[in-house]
Amino acid sequence: MSPFTLPPFGPLAWIDVVLLGWFLLTLLSVAYVAWDCFTNNPEMTVMKWGWVLVTLYMGPVALILYVLSCKEPMPGAHEAFVKPLWKQAVGSTIHCVAGDATGIVVAAVVTALLGLPMWLDLVVEYVAGFAFGLLVFQSLFMKDMMGGSYVKAVRHSFLPEWLSMNLVMAGMYPIMVLLMMGRDMRAMEPTELTFWGAMSAAVAVGSLTAYPINVWLVRAGLKHGMGTVRALGKGGHSREAERARWPVDCPLPPHPPHAA
Repeated sequence: MSPFTLPPFGPLAWIDVVLLGWFLLTLLSVAYVAWDCFTNNPEMTVMKWGWVLVTLYMGPVALILYVLSCKEPMPGAHEAFVKPLWKQAVGSTIHCVAGDATGIVVAAVVTALLGLPMWLDLVVEYVAGFAFGLLVFQSLFMKDMMGGSYVKAVRHSFLPEWLSMNLVMAGMYPIMVLLMMGRDMRAMEPTELTFWGAMSAAVAVGSLTAYPINVWLVRAGLKHGMGTVRALGKGGHSREAERARWPVDCPLPPHPPHAA
């Protein structure tokens, strides 16, 4: 135990002290990313929220990724800055992890409070992560590019989201089991700092394992990376490209006045 005490938690173990420092850095990182995204960055809105959520889960790690791959280096330079494939794949991974991790974290809190066994906990988290990632972060924000059809957006998003989600969980599951079922059983309780530390570590590893499949998905045209609103409209990617990919069953509306 450390010599420090915090009223909500009582006497703090050294791991709790470290986690408090990490969470303070996380709050500062989230504040900066949110400020820059919504005041300076011409990235599409869904990606702005994706970066804020992932920074909330991954702290300074996500902040570094944001600066290296998405933050506009100078006015008017965003289009060229985000063009490389590795940055597009980072954006695709962030988009996936933001939705999946949100569903997983919420489910983990609920199942922990209900006291469900670990195997059922993992099943519920998988279903919740996939459902939130597919039905909200992928399909809901993509339906305008699918002619306004939410059903078509779900259908066209299902396979790439499923592939990416599986790789996210391939990284998260072992870390969650290792850290939550290890020596410090406090990590099973959402009221403990170690629970949130374990979830943060799991999301970071899940992002790492999901990145390679997102490189392939972006290269194959099955997922979209980052885009610039002033060049591509609020949908964040080319409508002409969508017409070429889904020419028969998915007619698209004309360009909005603000689109380039």
